[in-house]
Amino acid sequence: MSTKHSLLDLTAIAVCAVAWGTTWYAITLQFGTVDPIVSLVYRFSLAALILFLWAKVRGESMGLSGPQHISAAAVGLFTFAIDYAFTYWAEERVVSAVVAVIFGALAFVNLIVFRIARGERAPRSAWAAAILGAFGVALLSWSEIANAEMDGRAMTGLALAFGAVVMATIGNVFARRGEEAGAPLIASTAWSMAYGTVLLAIYALLTGRSWNFDPSLAYVFSLLYLAVIGSVVAFLLYFGLARRRGFTTASYIMAITPLIAMLMSTLFEDKRWSIAGLGGVALVLAGQWLLLRTKVAVERADSPPGAALTSE
Repeated sequence: MSTKHSLLDLTAIAVCAVAWGTTWYAITLQFGTVDPIVSLVYRFSLAALILFLWAKVRGESMGLSGPQHISAAAVGLFTFAIDYAFTYWAEERVVSAVVAVIFGALAFVNLIVFRIARGERAPRSAWAAAILGAFGVALLSWSEIANAEMDGRAMTGLALAFGAVVMATIGNVFARRGEEAGAPLIASTAWSMAYGTVLLAIYALLTGRSWNFDPSLAYVFSLLYLAVIGSVVAFLLYFGLARRRGFTTASYIMAITPLIAMLMSTLFEDKRWSIAGLGGVALVLAGQWLLLRTKVAVERADSPPGAALTSE
């Protein structure tokens, strides 16, 4: 891979990690007055609108074929509707550090789901990197985990967080199908968010959610941040990275985001690092280094040895 592409990949990883590493806190500012599902409708409708307008300014076509629309709708359902609804509900019930630990295993779960759903065999180094990331995040957040109250409500939050991870990986499978169907990056991302918004709105209407709005600065600015940085910028970079390096490498970003969150806490909340936390940082970075050195190509389980693919 060229130096230009490697630099682009590193930039995408860094920007996504910073964006999503700070959205864990921004999400908590959405709680209180507005129902979480309604907040998600506001977030993704705004993000989708921005993407459609941006594409119009750039003169890009936003039309998709039938198969491309089906894939986009599936991404909207699993990633932007179910995954995020579960994540918001989980953060209402358990501290964000614990949710971040579960999402730190996203790359590992992604390997399992792609193996089952698409019959793809990833190299052992990818499995090793994913495991390093999961253990690294656990060590990094150990003090928060140890101090968290694990009552019935928290256990429900853990189940929701794990469900969110599984939904995210299924969304990745359909995102890959959209790519294989030739869907343009901006168009497929915009339509996926639009479909997710519609599905969330329908759910909100069917379950009698209250459609109110919080005009406070904290809510408005966190909503704008989540829509623009956490959705438009981060997901374009995420899906772009996934197309170049595979969804395992892209998913590993979720193992780095807790590190960013911890650094923010160090800067603004005077957090002190433990030996376990520093060990977690080393494992997470080692896993990322290993993934970046891993070949992108994989094989299908039903293919003869050496029949490589470039999808994961």
